[in-house]
Amino acid sequence: MQPPDVATIQALRRDLALQIARFVARSGLSQVAAARSLDVPQPTLSKIANGKVADLSLELLIRVAVRAKLPLVMQTGKDPSEAGVFVSGPALHEQAQRSRLAERAREELDASLQSLTPEQRLDAQLLHSELLAELQLAGQDARAAVAIRQYRQSR
Repeated sequence: MQPPDVATIQALRRDLALQIARFVARSGLSQVAAARSLDVPQPTLSKIANGKVADLSLELLIRVAVRAKLPLVMQTGKDPSEAGVFVSGPALHEQAQRSRLAERAREELDASLQSLTPEQRLDAQLLHSELLAELQLAGQDARAAVAIRQYRQSR
């Protein structure tokens, strides 16, 4: 069994790699083109896309995620109500447009986090990050659909 600090860093690496790989897949770019746009060597992007991130630094993965304009949220502290939170990326601009569903999910997560062990809290935070990413994608898809309808109507 791994020490909690090692397990946490590995979980963060895996989650960042997953989100970066999803970004590259959605972009429709080849790995070479995506690597160029993210300013990383193609073999490094290949490692990320294949989840082989044990030898990549967490800092590098954060840099790539920021370059991909992925929203990043990091919460520190034992009690969520007192925790320090860092938010970067598009999430800063979208906070005013939060849905009631997203707000309710956040409130329920904060309430449930108070009774969890640190390992359970990390698992819950990772699941929360995945759900937020899905909500963001749904919003992007909805905006794209509106733009397509508006374009078709203007023709």
